[in-house]
Amino acid sequence: MTQQGILIVLSGPSGTGKGTICKELLRSHPELHYSISATTRSPRQGEVDGINYWFMSHGEFQSMVAEDQLLEWAEVYGNYYGTPRRYVMELLEAGKDVILEIDTQGAMQVKHKFPEGIFIYIIPPSLDELAERIYKRGTETPDAIRKRLSNVTAELSCAHEYHYVVVNDEVPRAVHTVESIITAEKCRIERNLDLINKILRLVD
Repeated sequence: MTQQGILIVLSGPSGTGKGTICKELLRSHPELHYSISATTRSPRQGEVDGINYWFMSHGEFQSMVAEDQLLEWAEVYGNYYGTPRRYVMELLEAGKDVILEIDTQGAMQVKHKFPEGIFIYIIPPSLDELAERIYKRGTETPDAIRKRLSNVTAELSCAHEYHYVVVNDEVPRAVHTVESIITAEKCRIERNLDLINKILRLVD
């Protein structure tokens, strides 16, 4: 019997580097699968349906919401984004581990529907370090940056809803910590009862 895969959910305030950590995990572990989101926005140049996103109409997306076919979803600037339940469950049931990088609101929806998931919260070493990272991006105005930082405290207050917290002071170290969490989770007794029972049957 194939052991069910693990759903790994990564969240954290903007600028903590969770996207970078996710990319490094996928690069180093080709056996990991990244969850493809569904969206109602139009494809951008070079984007491919089923690889970058599942592109669909508003009607199709709303039908998925009504039929509870999404693990989580949200509306962003007039378009909908969500995680198809069937796609994720098929991978997990085939023994594949799935990684999902989403915001806290989406993560809490996933936790409600799939509490067996492993929820990891990425945080910066300090707020000063986070501010410096955002400033270095050079993609936002000073006012937008101040507003973003003012929201961080509220976001951090949700960290207690997660199973693990990882400080991203250095990307390689943070990636190694997440890898260690995944390894430990695979060794949990409840995930290996079939193996233990098989060994006991061989002894008998």
